[in-house]
Amino acid sequence: MTSSREGSRYMAADIWHSFRALPGWVQIWVVFLLVPINVASVFFIDKPMGLWVALLANIAMLPNLWVMIHDRGFSKLMALPHIVPWTALVLLLVFARPEATGAYDTYLWILLATNVVSLAFDYPDAIAWLKGNRAVAGR
Repeated sequence: MTSSREGSRYMAADIWHSFRALPGWVQIWVVFLLVPINVASVFFIDKPMGLWVALLANIAMLPNLWVMIHDRGFSKLMALPHIVPWTALVLLLVFARPEATGAYDTYLWILLATNVVSLAFDYPDAIAWLKGNRAVAGR
Protein backbone atom coordinates (compact mmCIF):
# COMPACT_ATOMS: atom_id res chain seq x y z
CA MET A 1 0.00 0.00 0.00
CA THR A 2 1.32 3.48 -0.84
CA SER A 3 1.03 6.36 1.55
CA SER A 4 -0.85 9.50 0.68
CA ARG A 5 2.45 11.34 0.32
CA GLU A 6 3.80 8.72 -2.12
CA GLY A 7 0.55 8.77 -4.08
CA SER A 8 0.82 12.55 -4.36
CA ARG A 9 4.43 12.27 -5.50
CA TYR A 10 3.46 9.77 -8.19
CA MET A 11 0.55 11.96 -9.26
CA ALA A 12 2.81 15.00 -9.53
CA ALA A 13 5.29 12.92 -11.55
CA ASP A 14 2.49 11.71 -13.84
CA ILE A 15 1.27 15.27 -14.39
CA TRP A 16 4.81 16.50 -15.06
CA HIS A 17 5.47 13.63 -17.49
CA SER A 18 2.21 14.42 -19.28
CA PHE A 19 3.08 18.12 -19.52
CA ARG A 20 6.52 17.31 -20.90
CA ALA A 21 4.89 15.01 -23.50
CA LEU A 22 3.06 17.99 -25.00
CA PRO A 23 4.67 19.60 -28.05
CA GLY A 24 7.42 22.05 -27.08
CA TRP A 25 5.58 25.04 -28.48
CA VAL A 26 2.52 24.18 -26.32
CA GLN A 27 4.69 24.00 -23.19
CA ILE A 28 6.19 27.41 -24.01
CA TRP A 29 2.75 28.84 -24.82
CA VAL A 30 1.26 27.68 -21.51
CA VAL A 31 4.16 28.53 -19.19
CA PHE A 32 5.40 31.79 -20.68
CA LEU A 33 2.31 33.31 -22.31
CA LEU A 34 -1.15 31.88 -21.60
CA VAL A 35 -1.00 31.50 -17.82
CA PRO A 36 1.09 34.60 -17.00
CA ILE A 37 -0.92 36.88 -19.29
CA ASN A 38 -4.23 35.78 -17.77
CA VAL A 39 -2.92 35.87 -14.19
CA ALA A 40 -1.53 39.39 -14.77
CA SER A 41 -5.13 40.60 -14.85
CA VAL A 42 -5.05 40.76 -11.04
CA PHE A 43 -2.70 43.75 -11.31
CA PHE A 44 -5.47 45.75 -13.01
CA ILE A 45 -8.38 45.00 -10.65
CA ASP A 46 -8.61 48.69 -9.73
CA LYS A 47 -9.07 49.74 -13.38
CA PRO A 48 -12.43 50.09 -15.17
CA MET A 49 -14.02 46.63 -15.30
CA GLY A 50 -10.75 45.25 -13.96
CA LEU A 51 -12.46 42.93 -11.50
CA TRP A 52 -14.60 41.44 -14.28
CA VAL A 53 -11.59 41.05 -16.53
CA ALA A 54 -9.65 39.31 -13.75
CA LEU A 55 -12.54 37.01 -12.85
CA LEU A 56 -13.16 35.94 -16.43
CA ALA A 57 -9.45 35.54 -17.17
CA ASN A 58 -8.69 33.40 -14.14
CA ILE A 59 -11.87 31.44 -13.46
CA ALA A 60 -11.26 29.64 -16.75
CA MET A 61 -7.98 28.19 -15.51
CA LEU A 62 -8.86 27.06 -11.99
CA PRO A 63 -10.92 23.97 -12.94
CA ASN A 64 -7.91 22.64 -14.82
CA LEU A 65 -6.23 21.85 -11.50
CA TRP A 66 -9.02 19.34 -10.86
CA VAL A 67 -8.75 18.02 -14.43
CA MET A 68 -4.99 17.47 -14.09
CA ILE A 69 -5.49 15.62 -10.81
CA HIS A 70 -8.42 13.59 -12.11
CA ASP A 71 -6.69 12.64 -15.37
CA ARG A 72 -3.22 12.58 -13.79
CA GLY A 73 -2.11 14.64 -16.75
CA PHE A 74 -3.13 16.90 -19.61
CA SER A 75 -6.15 16.03 -21.74
CA LYS A 76 -8.50 17.79 -24.12
CA LEU A 77 -10.92 18.13 -21.19
CA MET A 78 -8.76 21.07 -20.12
CA ALA A 79 -10.26 23.09 -23.00
CA LEU A 80 -13.84 22.93 -21.70
CA PRO A 81 -13.47 25.28 -18.70
CA HIS A 82 -12.04 27.97 -20.98
CA ILE A 83 -14.95 28.12 -23.40
CA VAL A 84 -17.58 30.13 -21.50
CA PRO A 85 -15.45 32.57 -19.47
CA TRP A 86 -12.87 33.32 -22.17
CA THR A 87 -15.55 33.65 -24.85
CA ALA A 88 -17.34 36.11 -22.54
CA LEU A 89 -14.04 37.91 -21.93
CA VAL A 90 -13.31 38.18 -25.65
CA LEU A 91 -16.83 39.50 -26.31
CA LEU A 92 -16.44 42.00 -23.46
CA LEU A 93 -13.10 43.24 -24.82
CA VAL A 94 -14.45 43.53 -28.37
CA PHE A 95 -17.95 44.92 -27.79
CA ALA A 96 -17.88 46.57 -24.34
CA ARG A 97 -14.22 47.43 -23.99
CA PRO A 98 -13.52 49.29 -20.76
CA GLU A 99 -11.99 52.75 -20.84
CA ALA A 100 -8.28 52.16 -20.80
CA THR A 101 -5.07 54.05 -21.38
CA GLY A 102 -1.39 53.29 -21.04
CA ALA A 103 -0.35 49.94 -19.62
CA TYR A 104 -3.95 48.81 -19.04
CA ASP A 105 -4.90 49.48 -22.66
CA THR A 106 -1.84 47.58 -23.89
CA TYR A 107 -2.56 44.75 -21.50
CA LEU A 108 -6.18 44.42 -22.68
CA TRP A 109 -5.02 44.10 -26.31
CA ILE A 110 -2.48 41.43 -25.34
CA LEU A 111 -5.10 39.59 -23.24
CA LEU A 112 -7.59 39.71 -26.10
CA ALA A 113 -5.10 38.33 -28.63
CA THR A 114 -3.94 35.63 -26.21
CA ASN A 115 -7.42 34.36 -25.46
CA VAL A 116 -8.55 34.48 -29.09
CA VAL A 117 -5.59 32.26 -29.99
CA SER A 118 -6.30 29.98 -27.04
CA LEU A 119 -9.97 29.64 -27.97
CA ALA A 120 -8.98 28.76 -31.54
CA PHE A 121 -7.41 25.62 -30.01
CA ASP A 122 -9.91 25.17 -27.18
CA TYR A 123 -13.07 24.88 -29.30
CA PRO A 124 -11.75 21.98 -31.43
CA ASP A 125 -10.20 20.31 -28.37
CA ALA A 126 -13.45 20.60 -26.41
CA ILE A 127 -15.42 19.13 -29.32
CA ALA A 128 -12.89 16.29 -29.65
CA TRP A 129 -13.22 15.53 -25.93
CA LEU A 130 -17.03 15.59 -26.12
CA LYS A 131 -16.82 13.18 -29.09
CA GLY A 132 -14.82 10.73 -26.99
CA ASN A 133 -11.15 11.67 -27.30
CA ARG A 134 -10.14 11.11 -23.67
CA ALA A 135 -6.42 10.61 -24.34
CA VAL A 136 -3.99 11.98 -21.78
CA ALA A 137 -0.68 13.29 -23.14
CA GLY A 138 2.21 10.99 -22.42
CA ARG A 139 0.18 7.80 -22.12
